[in-house]
Amino acid sequence: MKLVSYIHNKTSLLGIIQEEKIYSLKDLDNSFPDKMRKFLFAGESMMEKAKKWDEQIKLGKVSKPYTLEAEVTLEAPVPQPTSCRDGYAFRQHVAAARRNRKVDMIAEFDQYPIVYFTNHNAVQGPGEILCMPDHFQKLDFELEAAIVVGKKGRNVKAADADKYIAGYMIMNDMSARTLQMEEMLLNLGPAKGKDFSTVIGPYFVTPDELESYKISAKEGHVGNAYNLSMKCWVNGKLVSEGNMGDMDWTFAEIVERCAYGADILPGDIIGSGTVGTGCFLELNGTGLLNDANYQTQWLQDGDVVEMEISGLGHLTNIIKKENSDFSILALKKK
Repeated sequence: MKLVSYIHNKTSLLGIIQEEKIYSLKDLDNSFPDKMRKFLFAGESMMEKAKKWDEQIKLGKVSKPYTLEAEVTLEAPVPQPTSCRDGYAFRQHVAAARRNRKVDMIAEFDQYPIVYFTNHNAVQGPGEILCMPDHFQKLDFELEAAIVVGKKGRNVKAADADKYIAGYMIMNDMSARTLQMEEMLLNLGPAKGKDFSTVIGPYFVTPDELESYKISAKEGHVGNAYNLSMKCWVNGKLVSEGNMGDMDWTFAEIVERCAYGADILPGDIIGSGTVGTGCFLELNGTGLLNDANYQTQWLQDGDVVEMEISGLGHLTNIIKKENSDFSILALKKK
């Protein structure tokens, strides 16, 4: 099942999408909530009821009205999530980034997964991404996948953690690299380099939709893994290509880490971290390592960023510059 949060006739709604047709859950059954957060907190029985409607739609047995995707504004599939974390699961990306900085691969990467909290109030979906002038000091995309937690848990073991995953989405972890790198010199963060926009969408895809893509986790790891092609284009040019199956740490293992001594809640979002080649920071570093005259690239006002993951849809955003000259970089003490 693919779920969407969307705006139609100035009303925010929750629906099932099939072949560009959106069926409002409220129209299907008035007992459904009209917001994703309420839907997830209602528990597994609510999810199962929605899946039954999804199956009836697929069988052509639903005569309820629908709205075309082109006639609505898609929001983040999980607007205002309970929290948003991001991981560091792709060894290829981590190793390349460290190599480009001429430092050794960090041994701890292979010992345990890691996440950081980012700004759940800055989560958004398809459409414009508004950025301040300082964000354009090395503005970057990050091609990732993300999960949505479906039920409350605490001290969840990796072997059981996939049961807590309600769905999967594309994630673009937007990054202002100058702000990020300055802050992290103080060994705290990332903070202002990340908190202005984290993009998810366009759909919330339940795990049953991905069964045909399932593969074995890497040796020594536990949890579901999926052979899902990942791609990113900037202004129509393919700049990044990878695969979700290359995750070294599974989402189940990341959930285990997140839930240790702490509650995870329905609506929590957890990102995979950047796929190998999945950002300009890595691509520029590799390019300069091989060619001192390499022309680096960063996102600019008006750029169109498109991301696609097999089974999870196509996410499109347009970079826009805020009409402001306010700079926090200019506030630094001398």
